Amino acid sequence: MANARVWADGESLGWSRFLQWPTVFWFGASNAWLTGVCRLGMLLSLPLFLGLASAAVLPLLWLLYLSLMTVTGEFLAFQWDALLLETGAIAVVLAPWTLIERPGRHDPPRLARWLIWWLLFRLMFASGVVKLASGDPLWNGLTALAVHYETQPLPTPLGWYAHQLPAWFQRMSTAGVLVIELLVPWLIFGGGWLKRVAAVLLVALQGLIALTGNYAFFNLLSAALALTLVDDAAWHRIARRSPPRSSPTTSCVVSRWQSVASIVVAMATVPVSVDILARQSGLELPGSSWTLRIRETLLPLRSVNAYGLFAVMTPRRSEITIEGSVDGTSWRPYVFRDKPSDPSQRPRWVAPHQPRLDWQMWFAALGEADESVWFEPFCRRLLEGSPAVIGLLAGNPFPDGPPRYLRATRAQWHMTTSSERAIDGRWWTSGSPRPFFGPLAREASR
Repeated sequence: MANARVWADGESLGWSRFLQWPTVFWFGASNAWLTGVCRLGMLLSLPLFLGLASAAVLPLLWLLYLSLMTVTGEFLAFQWDALLLETGAIAVVLAPWTLIERPGRHDPPRLARWLIWWLLFRLMFASGVVKLASGDPLWNGLTALAVHYETQPLPTPLGWYAHQLPAWFQRMSTAGVLVIELLVPWLIFGGGWLKRVAAVLLVALQGLIALTGNYAFFNLLSAALALTLVDDAAWHRIARRSPPRSSPTTSCVVSRWQSVASIVVAMATVPVSVDILARQSGLELPGSSWTLRIRETLLPLRSVNAYGLFAVMTPRRSEITIEGSVDGTSWRPYVFRDKPSDPSQRPRWVAPHQPRLDWQMWFAALGEADESVWFEPFCRRLLEGSPAVIGLLAGNPFPDGPPRYLRATRAQWHMTTSSERAIDGRWWTSGSPRPFFGPLAREASR
């Protein structure tokens, strides 16, 4: 990571490197910079919430989030991070280009609205396409939801109850998900009432997902995109209010420039996004080599993305337990705040917050320790007793000083049945642990 002097030195940095890794952290890479970027983003969100200078604030927020995604690797590489960035890019040409937003005074360019709807279509339709294209037997056999509630990263308490539903209901629910994701998005291109039907069904799907699993801000953002399908007249009827009178005060110059900007964004992104969706559907369109070059150019901006969650369902759940020891004989576990760490611990509600370390532990359990490049450094920080790293956990099992040894084991976990939970109140059962990583030994202090 470059510092401010390297940034100022064009020979050392150059614009080509910035365009390849666009981030404000070229100016500085300290914890203070990281905290400052987050705080600045929060501060800039306030005028956006109040409808002030949206056209100026949105590009800055987009740049700050892009900066974070560029340097944080897999910790900000989730589909909702990409969706937020792409939504933010379109919002620049969708929001009013005025200093103060007045309801009913500004009509966004029609093309900008269609860019949002096209993004919503790709998000939902691709989610269904990848499930069928993957050939996953759980989706093809309509049994995906029979295991999903148990094996998803962070289930909610209602996820446990959903897992207890009968097999016939799980198959019916799986079929319903596929129908909504594959067929309902086409209603977006219909008339007003068809759009409203699509909005209701898509928002309902996101609500059900949010009730059974913690997926950060994904469900809120997806539902917000779907609600743009409901026109202002429908909202006024729902609120039983008369629409505001139109006003001729909107500047035609601003409107023209905003329309031009919408055209530029569409010309740069639509051909690429069409090609991405076609490839996900197993098609190769004419001119794909040309759109591929544009996609490679836009790739560092992370604002034209492929979508599709849970293309292949995880059939079994594995959990990693990290333990420390002072003497190498007696081991004490590190308990995480939100991921299952104790079979008696009830699943938690944490969304729209995302405990990204807990999420990465779920991914790490799917493979081997050396496949997650962050895992060993994380363990070494625990072995050193790093306050910043230990602060990410539910507590410190070694308050008097860091342990001498550290290891990680992995075991299969299952949600208990209703009868099992009635006996001892446990939400989970765990199998026999097997070695996953380590042990590591800390050098003795001199």
